[in-house]
Amino acid sequence: MRTLCIDIGNTSTHYGIVEGNTVLANGKLETQRLDDASCGIASLLEHLKSERVKIAGISFCSVVPESTKILQAQLRSSDRVFHLTHTECPGLPINYPDPSEIGPDRLANAIGTQTLFEAPALIIDMGTATTVDILSRQGGYEGGIIAPGTTLMARSLHTETALLPLIDVSDLSVSEGIGKSTVNAIKLGCSVGFSGMIKALLDLGLKALEQKGEQGISIVATGGNIEHLPNSGLNEIHVDPFLTLKGLHQAFLRGHE
Repeated sequence: MRTLCIDIGNTSTHYGIVEGNTVLANGKLETQRLDDASCGIASLLEHLKSERVKIAGISFCSVVPESTKILQAQLRSSDRVFHLTHTECPGLPINYPDPSEIGPDRLANAIGTQTLFEAPALIIDMGTATTVDILSRQGGYEGGIIAPGTTLMARSLHTETALLPLIDVSDLSVSEGIGKSTVNAIKLGCSVGFSGMIKALLDLGLKALEQKGEQGISIVATGGNIEHLPNSGLNEIHVDPFLTLKGLHQAFLRGHE
């Protein structure tokens, strides 16, 4: 069964055609332009129709309430639309005081991890913000940790100081271990500091699960900053750039059993 899965983020909206555990095609749209006839959701749906792409339904999640309304309006005539939220989250127990606070993309990641890697697990999503979510075998979604990503690090150094420049975080490579320019010093701080932060966060999550008596803990990573994962001192890290889309696909299947 093929589904169109849509993940609405603050800046970009990612989508993919998913079948089984495979993303057959994927792309992204600007979230602020979802209602643009030429490059928004309507254009995407028309393209799929013109290409005769057959899908069984649409599964989506969103962290932008206004964009959720736009998408729902565009999908009003579509059959079998599933909206993943904390109240519609099939097969994932939530052990959290106020589930409405949990980003639905994090719930999608948890469902994807349940399917592909099983619990217990730590799920790290490395985007604009960095999130670490904790998935236990018995309690399901337990909570997590939120920290800045490299973009926020670099932007804060620039906006909160008088002289530090804004660097391009798409290239944080520096050959020396000591910054010989302001730009290289910032690059080292963002890249090495970020990797060190990631290891500390994962160590904390591992300890929390071990204190619950959990064993055989998987670590699963997704998001745009995967290249900054620490390369030592941790369990094997499973990397899946399409974890959220795969989780949305699985949520759709569970919701239509």
